[in-house]
Amino acid sequence: MVGMSADIARRELDAPKGDATLSWTRHRKPITLAFLVAMFNQFSGINAFLYYLNDIFKASGGSLSPDLQAVMIGVANMVFTLLGMLLIDRIGRRTLLLWGSAGMTAALTVGGLALLGVLPSWLLLPSLIVFIMFFAPGSGAVIWVYISEVFPQSVRARGSSIGSSSHWGWNAVIAQAFPIVAAWSAGVPFLVFAAMMAVQFVTVLFYFPETKGVPLEDMDAHLAR
Repeated sequence: MVGMSADIARRELDAPKGDATLSWTRHRKPITLAFLVAMFNQFSGINAFLYYLNDIFKASGGSLSPDLQAVMIGVANMVFTLLGMLLIDRIGRRTLLLWGSAGMTAALTVGGLALLGVLPSWLLLPSLIVFIMFFAPGSGAVIWVYISEVFPQSVRARGSSIGSSSHWGWNAVIAQAFPIVAAWSAGVPFLVFAAMMAVQFVTVLFYFPETKGVPLEDMDAHLAR
């Protein structure tokens, strides 16, 4: 009995210890997914818009006050975030990201062209509201769910921190760069963000798996398919 116990203890000591260690070799797919979903969330321009919303509306020269327009954007963000919470487990994360990417690409293109004078300036406010309509239930609702559930349980905390850190890291970069580029051309940042949302659509379509309904215990095997 003592010999058997010693043999079991020896096997446990010799067992691989990698399960609780976040590794690029073993967790390449979830790390990449977490990084991408966080990066694209910021390259939608959402935080840059929220930080500099009044300046954006002042640049458009609309008849409504910038403060009133900012309140309208805030209300739209709240309403459609709640909608995203209702939809995320019904139609799926990947579907919301795809619809969101397509809608944001169109809305940001219109907003950029309005600021460049190609389209009427009054289209800026509707384009930003439509942008929020697609962002909030799409990237806005999906990001924090997706970056946590794609990692195995043993490394979920460490993996989620990668997505969260990259999200706020890109936020810092874009928050610093946006006013510099916008001072040169108010519409160009919108078109850059629109291009990134088009890239997100293609990336999600061909690389992102749907995770709706997949038990967390089976996620590792699901991502390996």
